[in-house]
Amino acid sequence: MTKPGASSIWALVIGNMTNNDMAAILQPANIATALIFMNFLAFAAFGIYKARAEGGQWRVQESTLLLLALFGGTIGAYAGRALFRHKTRKQPFSNDLCMILVLQIIAAGGGAVWMLSR
Repeated sequence: MTKPGASSIWALVIGNMTNNDMAAILQPANIATALIFMNFLAFAAFGIYKARAEGGQWRVQESTLLLLALFGGTIGAYAGRALFRHKTRKQPFSNDLCMILVLQIIAAGGGAVWMLSR
C-alpha cells in the first residue's frame, strides 16, 4: 500500500496529479479519516450554532452547515441537529439537508456499482 507523501499532496494542491498520486491519497483509511473529521466538524458546528443562537450572538451560516454536510459530514449534521434540537423545523434547511443525503446515497450507490463492475 502506497502512503501519500508531501509530493502527492502538493500535486493535489497545484492540480498536477498523476494516477499514482491519486491512488496514494485515495486509500480507504484516508477517506475514512476525512469522513470522520468532516462529521466531527459538522456535529460541532451545529452545537456552536445552537449555543450562539441561545445567547443571541453571531452564528455559523446555514450555508456553512450545509457545505459541511455536502463534503461528507451528513451523519454528523443529522446527529448534531437531533442532539441539539436545532434546525429541525426550518423547512428550507431541512429540505436542503435531505437533498444532500439523497445525492450522497446516489453517489455511493453509483460508486459501488462502478467498483464492482471493474
